[in-house]
Amino acid sequence: MKILAIGRNYADHIKELKNEQPEAPVIFLKPDTALLRNNSSFYYPDFSNNIHFEVELIIKISKEGKNIEEKFAHKYFQEIGLGIDFTARDIQDKAKAAGLPWTLAKGFNGSAPISEFVQKTNFKDLNNLSFSLIQNGELKQSGNSGQMIHNFDAIISYISKFITLKQGDIIFTGTPAGVGPVKIGDRLEGFIENEKFIDFEVK
Repeated sequence: MKILAIGRNYADHIKELKNEQPEAPVIFLKPDTALLRNNSSFYYPDFSNNIHFEVELIIKISKEGKNIEEKFAHKYFQEIGLGIDFTARDIQDKAKAAGLPWTLAKGFNGSAPISEFVQKTNFKDLNNLSFSLIQNGELKQSGNSGQMIHNFDAIISYISKFITLKQGDIIFTGTPAGVGPVKIGDRLEGFIENEKFIDFEVK
């Protein structure tokens, strides 16, 4: 099982971080040790003082595939969930400034809290799926899958040209605007439509 993630997939988020919009999806990896399940607490690491939350819709690959045509991509995932791509922004900024990879900023232990997955058929329209993040009772991020530059099918097709997708792989599909820092004592709640998928504390 591997975790693949898409960067810069919402225009407003690209603008807030003053990045350029890429022509193709930006792909990065997180190790399986980044996973945080069952609403377990996130423990703030001692190597950063600027950890940001980034809420994202996530999909789970249901069967192996490579060089998948976009029109067939919907057959390669059956489940959807919610995740947070925790980012050590200070470490990332240093790496970007030096033109170096930002693996450590994205892949540290516990940097990928995820919800349980549900059948995608639970939702009427995957291209019109609202999701949000609340921090300490205050709405911080609100997005809709219709705002994605590259939709689920396009993401699957693109990745599969380079990396074979296998059953159980998880894909983070990008975050909308509103990302921000967390601190010890925070409570984060994540929703798809009106259903709560994530609820945990920062310790």
